[in-house]
Amino acid sequence: MSLDKIKGNTYYINSVTNSGIFVFKNKNCLIIDTGSNNSDAKKIDDVLVKNNLHPKYIINTHNHLDHCGGNIYFQKNYPGCLVYTSQKEKLFMENQEIQASILSSSSPIKGIDTSNKTLSVDFTLEYGTNKINDEKFEIIPLKGHSIEQIGIITPEKVCFLGDSIFSSEILKKYSFPYLYDIEESINTLNNIKTIDADYFVISHSDKVLCKDEIIELCDKNLANIENYKNQILELLEQPLTREDILENIAVLNDLSFNFYQYHLNFGGVSAFISYLYSKSLIEYSLECGKLYYFKKS
Repeated sequence: MSLDKIKGNTYYINSVTNSGIFVFKNKNCLIIDTGSNNSDAKKIDDVLVKNNLHPKYIINTHNHLDHCGGNIYFQKNYPGCLVYTSQKEKLFMENQEIQASILSSSSPIKGIDTSNKTLSVDFTLEYGTNKINDEKFEIIPLKGHSIEQIGIITPEKVCFLGDSIFSSEILKKYSFPYLYDIEESINTLNNIKTIDADYFVISHSDKVLCKDEIIELCDKNLANIENYKNQILELLEQPLTREDILENIAVLNDLSFNFYQYHLNFGGVSAFISYLYSKSLIEYSLECGKLYYFKKS
């Protein structure tokens, strides 16, 4: 891992989950997303120490553990390190059982509760210009993958997009996307194409993208969502339960899951069902204790 310069005082550390780094004049720095755990955070810290940088601020794009699990390490080892995120992401970060409860539809079943740690947040960010250590950062809404994911644009017009958009490699490996809200995801992808920035960093990618590349990738993500929307509608030419839909999607697209991934993808199916129902494209019926969905005629 290394500190790679993008432009001016904006850098990133390429890892399983990329971390953005903004360097202030006094060698304090801001970290955008801290990885999954103490091990990830220690690797980030080693890079920062090597470059004589002192972690003072953290912005988490959203509450998923691979983006904020390293916070505890930095808060413990750098007293006074301040954590920022959006209002609703703060709620999820400080109550880790909420995300697991959503996937379980109950008190989390063992294997879904990936963390029971409270990830404390010091401040919430408003959309628009926010000043941190006398530098101005633009905070933009990126809802869809999670309840209130945010993006950050640094003074050098470098935009950090979190998981609001997936790289071509991720789409190839995990084509069925985990999305909390399909309509918000579509709106976000269309809005990303209009962002006034020169460079774009997404969380799971080996490269920084320019404006033309991010627009092309947005279209690829939108096409992927449209593909699964149409695939589900085609499947619902006959009545199917949510479990049936997921089974068919897995078989048709050669997807394989572990226990946790099954629940994650089941949540993704639920998001599509919610979207299609809100658009009056599908109906439902209850028969013998089973809930079936089918395409509206």
